[in-house]
Amino acid sequence: MLLVVDVGNTHTAAGVYSGRQLLHEWRLSTERDATVDELAGRHDQILRLRGGSLADIDHVVVCSVVPSLTAAYADLSAKYIDTDALVLGPDVRTGITIRIDTPAELGPDRLANAVAAWQRYGTACVVVDFGTATTFDAISATGEYLGGAIAPGLETSLEALSERAARLLKVDVRPPESVIGRSTVQSMQSGLVYGTVGQVDGIVGRLRAELGDPVAVVATGGLGSLITPLSETIAAHDPQLTLEGLQRVHEMNGGER
Repeated sequence: MLLVVDVGNTHTAAGVYSGRQLLHEWRLSTERDATVDELAGRHDQILRLRGGSLADIDHVVVCSVVPSLTAAYADLSAKYIDTDALVLGPDVRTGITIRIDTPAELGPDRLANAVAAWQRYGTACVVVDFGTATTFDAISATGEYLGGAIAPGLETSLEALSERAARLLKVDVRPPESVIGRSTVQSMQSGLVYGTVGQVDGIVGRLRAELGDPVAVVATGGLGSLITPLSETIAAHDPQLTLEGLQRVHEMNGGER
């Protein structure tokens, strides 16, 4: 079986695949100073609650934006699974041609998203990933990663607003009953949520104009389920898109299908 791990700045998503079937998936808070043994213990404990263990794992694929944890997961694979982890980067076979000026700067999670979207739709794609940052990735109709855009994430924007404005408190990120907020809390929720919706639809619209039709638009990330129903440009939300991309990369580098 295959363990896939997507290490983000705030959360870490993981899943276990048998072939292309996702058997288990879970999310953890990203702890940058976690040791190899602590990481192994956390994942093993979750798997045991679901009737398995790390001992069932044969292969590991990792994408990580936290360098210390990239190394830690590689060590985990060697120590507990007795195999070399496949760490996603621009030098790994993905089926995607990277057409940006500095391929080494491309976040591996964004590359995994591009792989999954291209494999699924087979046409020009835009992936919107709602995480610590909101990222927009453009993939051409011929499977080329062309670049995209990066904006502050919803919760990142809320934290900045609360920290810089003394009279504004941190609020729950959810749509208010109306766009016209009738209290400070509702006004902040309206600005955060509908501001993000407007940003997303505006950027996606411009990306689609540059890519040309048809363009598939898919969202992923924790807050994607909040924005997708309000957006006029996002067709679907898939919270497992990054994990799926890692599984497909495993296939392309000699793994089971």
